[in-house]
Amino acid sequence: MTPQTTATNRPGKSSRRRKRAPVLPLDIGVDLGTTRTVVCRADRGNYPVVTFTDSNGDAHEYLPSLTALTDAGLVHGFEALEAARAGAPLLRSLKRVLSSPTVTDSTLVELGGRTFTVLDILTDYLRHLRTLLGAVPALDGVDLGSADAHVVVAAPAHAYGAQRLLTLEAFRSAGFNVTAMLNEPSAAGFEYTHRKSSTVSSRRTRVVVYDMGGGTFDTSLVDVVGTAHDVLASRGLSDLGGDDVDFVLAQLVLERAGLTEADLSHHELDDLLDQCRDAKEALSPQSRRLVIELRGSAIVIAAPDLYAACVPLIERSLETMSPLVGRLDDGSPDLTEVAGIYLVGGASSFPPVPRMLRERFGRRVHRSPYPAASTAIGLAIAADRNSGYDLTDRLSRGFGVFREADDGAVTTFDAILTEDSVQARKGAPGTVITRRYPAVHNLGRYRFVECAGVDEHGGPRGELAPYEEVIFPFDPALRDRDDLSDVAVVRPGFGPWVEERYEIDETGVVRVTLTDLNDGYSRSYVLGRRTA
Repeated sequence: MTPQTTATNRPGKSSRRRKRAPVLPLDIGVDLGTTRTVVCRADRGNYPVVTFTDSNGDAHEYLPSLTALTDAGLVHGFEALEAARAGAPLLRSLKRVLSSPTVTDSTLVELGGRTFTVLDILTDYLRHLRTLLGAVPALDGVDLGSADAHVVVAAPAHAYGAQRLLTLEAFRSAGFNVTAMLNEPSAAGFEYTHRKSSTVSSRRTRVVVYDMGGGTFDTSLVDVVGTAHDVLASRGLSDLGGDDVDFVLAQLVLERAGLTEADLSHHELDDLLDQCRDAKEALSPQSRRLVIELRGSAIVIAAPDLYAACVPLIERSLETMSPLVGRLDDGSPDLTEVAGIYLVGGASSFPPVPRMLRERFGRRVHRSPYPAASTAIGLAIAADRNSGYDLTDRLSRGFGVFREADDGAVTTFDAILTEDSVQARKGAPGTVITRRYPAVHNLGRYRFVECAGVDEHGGPRGELAPYEEVIFPFDPALRDRDDLSDVAVVRPGFGPWVEERYEIDETGVVRVTLTDLNDGYSRSYVLGRRTA
């Protein structure tokens, strides 16, 4: 397979151009999607999409986010698709495994009776991607792992720290020089301004990004002044996307055929889902029916039946989006300050999505001309050292610690960071929170958690993602011990003054530093892992 690049910004230009040497430095954006991975590069103010060819020689502006297990080992992308058609076990939607609140680098994934860690599979997939990119003529001569390459990647706005760290570690282990990680709708906000800057005025500076991808939904409210973007708030769902539409369609097909999912082999189910995805993506507002072949019979599904079955899915996205619109004024969606509601992500092309949004929000709803590539284009803009774009982003989730109160009689939640806490950016620190107190125990056991947000009472909202417990020795006599897990907590009633320092880096990961203020002894942690 030989990837190429296809310009998306200057239609009508002749493609007959003499090959030229690549211009260094190289700036690219990589959108690792649930179903597809899209790559864009910066080219003198344009942001062409890299294309990949399948086994038939057909060009695609994506690489399937698929992995299959063959006798020779793991294969990825179009090779995985071909292997699955020949009966190999296929792994879909690895990104949904990453989104679990309990995921770690050692989380196991089963494929074909064998188990792999999620980090190993993701790293191997990204190595395959890097190999393909190495064959792109425009990238020839540039090592994607060198300082000459600026690679910007993305994570869902609502992604927990573990998903962010795993994604960064996999990219770097695969040989990419990752210089930044953006939230996906924040990157799409860059693409909106790049294409539709004329819609932004001194009166209307805000853009609501509606990003429905293959497996996740994100939405952000972005304030735009020139090329400066300030993400005011974000919300998201890790279990809503185009995959769910495919499953709904598959269920309709099975019902019409008088079958259940349990009646199908793995190969038949994979083939059914592939057909459902292709039929969904071929839909237009004028479509009347979908035809899926199952066991030699053509099953016909009326398009309105599919749309009706998917209304609850779309309503979930609108409910998630409503608090952002409610922040604009008194809660009524008159969109006075909104330049546009921008639809991005492959699943936003599903006809009921723009229709339901326009019914609710009117003519300011715009769909990206490249919805599946919008995030990757925005990432390439962010990577472009000459673009001049600037971003202030926010944590988009809550973070806190459970503490003992009333001499251990009760447990309370200390909400340290909220979804509105500002991340670090170039030349500017992120939100920094400190706590200082006299220690009264011989050691501290910190039970840090992330959550979807913090409610009005200061409690955690939504699913909790606990970190590995952090144990910090207040007693200097314990500091030479590598393992403190079996040390009993005792309360002498006195001890050193301790400082907790919390800061958010530019990737949205929280760093915790604990310091004994009496003698300066300090340890730093990221997601509960000691780093310094």
